[in-house]
Amino acid sequence: MMSTFFNRHRVIRWLREGVIFLFIALAISWGVDKYRQPVLPETFSGVALQTLDGQTVDLATLSDKRPLLVYVWATWCNVCRFTSPSVDKLARHGDNVMSIAMRSGDDARMTQWMHKKQLAMPVINDPRGELTQRWQVSVTPTLVVIDKGKPVSATTGWTSYWGMKARLWWASVG
Repeated sequence: MMSTFFNRHRVIRWLREGVIFLFIALAISWGVDKYRQPVLPETFSGVALQTLDGQTVDLATLSDKRPLLVYVWATWCNVCRFTSPSVDKLARHGDNVMSIAMRSGDDARMTQWMHKKQLAMPVINDPRGELTQRWQVSVTPTLVVIDKGKPVSATTGWTSYWGMKARLWWASVG
C-alpha cells in the first residue's frame, strides 16, 4: 500500500516537472522565433515575382482565396533538407504554397537541383538574396503565411508537415 502511494506521488511529480519543462521549452522557442522573425511588408500587393518555370506570380493575388505558405529556403541549408520534402508534399497535395530559394545559384542550377531532388514545388529564385534581404530574412528555413495579401504569421527553423498544415488551417479560420 505504501509503495503505491510513493509510485503515484513520483508519477505526479514527474508529470508536473514535464509540464513545467514543456512550458519553458515553448517560451524559449517562442522567444527565439520572435528574435529571428523577418521584417515583412505590411502588404504583398503589387509584388510581382517570377518562378523558375517563367510564370509571373503576385503573392497577394495567390493569397486572396486561401492562405498562402511562403517557404524561404536554400540549397545549402541543412535544416531545409528536412523541411523541403514536407513543403513539396503540401504543394503536391494541392495546398497553396510558394517557395523562395535564397542565394542558391542561377535559374539553370536551381532547375537542375530541383530535378535531382525530385521536388516539384513552385520556386522563385532569389540568386543574390535581394528579395529576402528586403524582408530581412536571415534564417533558413523561414515560413510565412500570407492571407489576403497580408502576413499573418512567420516562423523560422524546422517545422513539420502537420505544423505547416495547421498554420494554413489556422489562417483560414482566423
